[in-house]
Amino acid sequence: MYSIPLGDAELGPLEPWHAEEFLANIDRGREFIGQYVGLPDLVTDLASSRAYLQSYADKAASDTGRLHGIRRDGTLVGGVLFRTMDLTQGVAEAGCWLEPAASGQGLVTKAARVLIDWAIEERGIHRVEWRAASKNEASIAVARRLGMRRDGVLREYTLHRSERFDLEVWSVLAPEWQAQSAAE
Repeated sequence: MYSIPLGDAELGPLEPWHAEEFLANIDRGREFIGQYVGLPDLVTDLASSRAYLQSYADKAASDTGRLHGIRRDGTLVGGVLFRTMDLTQGVAEAGCWLEPAASGQGLVTKAARVLIDWAIEERGIHRVEWRAASKNEASIAVARRLGMRRDGVLREYTLHRSERFDLEVWSVLAPEWQAQSAAE
């Protein structure tokens, strides 16, 4: 399996055969991750872990999504993904998760940069979106660090664990990303 260095961590694909490792990662961060996203509610046992990873293997095969894990010292601590990818429209929605021990260290920002570079430069994606609950300050901070602009707020859009959240939509367009990358 290939991996891409991220300083003191690495980024690599997550496959169905990583189901035990993925479940362990979700278990370590279940409440932290689940504050704003439904991933921990979907991945509750080995079968659901394998099914989730298989759904992304199927998306990768059909070129409609991607899932990559972030590992530190060989341990899966989180990941980044393209929840959706529409090559015809040139639009993708990126996302992430991270267990608490790995948060606040810039890992998601570094990993998302790699994924966005790939999507724009290799797959021809024109617009990458980042959606986050308005209360999810860490995720919104990632969007800002990635140079994204806030497109707007979908009021009370997300129902999560019986609570309605406003959902912020952030995005970066290929020409903006390329100009930003050239300036760095």
